[in-house]
Amino acid sequence: MEDIEIIGVNVKDVRFPTSLHADGSDAMHTDPDYSCAYVTIRTNKNIEGYGLTFTLGRGTDIVVFACKSMSKLVVGAKVQDIFHNFAAFWRKLTSESQLRWLGPEKGVTHLATAAIVNALWDLWARIEKKPVWKLLVDMTPEQLVSTIDFRYITDALTPQEALSLLKNSTASEKAKREENLLCNGLPAYTTQVGWLGYTDSHLQDLCKEYLRLGFTAFKAKVGRDLSDDLRRCGLIRKVIGPNNRLMLDANQIWDVQDQAVNWVKKISAECGPITWIEEPTSPDDVLGHATIAKQLRPYGVGVATGEMCANRVMFKQLLQAKAIDFCQIDSARIGGVNEILAVYLMARKFNVPVCPHAGGVGLCEMVQHLQMWDYVCLSGTTENRLIEYVDQQHEHFECPTVIQNASYMPPSMPGYSTKMKDECLANFIYPNGKEWQQMFQKGIFPAHTD
Repeated sequence: MEDIEIIGVNVKDVRFPTSLHADGSDAMHTDPDYSCAYVTIRTNKNIEGYGLTFTLGRGTDIVVFACKSMSKLVVGAKVQDIFHNFAAFWRKLTSESQLRWLGPEKGVTHLATAAIVNALWDLWARIEKKPVWKLLVDMTPEQLVSTIDFRYITDALTPQEALSLLKNSTASEKAKREENLLCNGLPAYTTQVGWLGYTDSHLQDLCKEYLRLGFTAFKAKVGRDLSDDLRRCGLIRKVIGPNNRLMLDANQIWDVQDQAVNWVKKISAECGPITWIEEPTSPDDVLGHATIAKQLRPYGVGVATGEMCANRVMFKQLLQAKAIDFCQIDSARIGGVNEILAVYLMARKFNVPVCPHAGGVGLCEMVQHLQMWDYVCLSGTTENRLIEYVDQQHEHFECPTVIQNASYMPPSMPGYSTKMKDECLANFIYPNGKEWQQMFQKGIFPAHTD
């Protein structure tokens, strides 16, 4: 590793026309085109690392530009220097004095940070010839804690507390859990049945299909029209039966009291039980989430959020305020693996289960690694822990997720499962990919203009 130097960073705008079939549609995002800023880190030893951050179409070019601006901090670095003091390098990325003004540690610059940091972890795992989950599992507690920047969170979690949490399990316990992981994977739930733009018949057919595949937990998008939500959730509950889990996701659409609390109480009364309401209001409103959570807990409904949570500091406040019952990390929203590890450790201290947000482009591929590490080394349990699963865009990756019996099976290939196929890039780079050019010519999408 000591001779490996980063000599280049390439960034691509990759988009898929998912809006054509209402895939991914919800109350706030009515016509998403699932996309990503895709980063390739090149080294002098012909080893590459691949990372990405998820976007919804327009605006991906802005994230791409941010990645390019940040790449000057990476090119020329020795990988040994990065990985032996990863927390310091992470802080360097997030503290560049001029780029930081555009965040700090939130928004476009933090999405760019995630893409680059994810590529660095993929590179590290490829050098070590391990999947990222195994790379993390094999680290000593001291090595793992050394990758985390604890600035701003020591009032909730100190490095010493993190070490103590990681040392809770014996080597034999971790070995047993790793064996169980390899045999059985980790449980998943599906959102594929619940996109807001789907017809009733399509919704019911998907519920039946995922029941056949062994799924016992389903999530529905809600929030635009109460009567429509009651009807759709009623249809889902009728198909999945009274004993399977039903979760709701409002994607930030509601005000706190008159909408979020009352709306969910009505759905719960008619279509319950409801496991959680996800993103019931603004993702920045910690106290609003706390109010909603306090009022819905007596009805057996938890509050979940995190996919749009800006950074570890927001997660800290949500946990401190008892504002969430389920913590939903996103592999591309905050600053990559390093910061996500901090959130897992805080959630463990506050005894809140982590249920990763996934779907999108590459999110399922990445979050599985994180949850697998959590199971083996930190929480040691699958109780109240589910990984979101959406069956979209996996075919574009060289190492796609594998679902068996409604469970994520651990990847065996080295890396973070983030490398896209060359054919995918040729077809879907925006705007010059073959598929996009054909759609422009046919008038399916308006032609791109600078």
